Amino acid sequence: MKKYRCEICGYIYDPQTGDPDNNIAPGTAFEDIPDEWTCPICGADKDAFDEYSE
Repeated sequence: MKKYRCEICGYIYDPQTGDPDNNIAPGTAFEDIPDEWTCPICGADKDAFDEYSE
């Protein structure tokens, strides 16, 4: 699964770890995260994320 990076603060969403603090289970693809989810660091909307490759 692809990782995504917040354009605002640089937070990397990794589907392997999810975002358990915000009820996003490990293994959840970015596309499957609810649209109302926001960056856990800066609060940016989901549309502020771009696909990330290391």
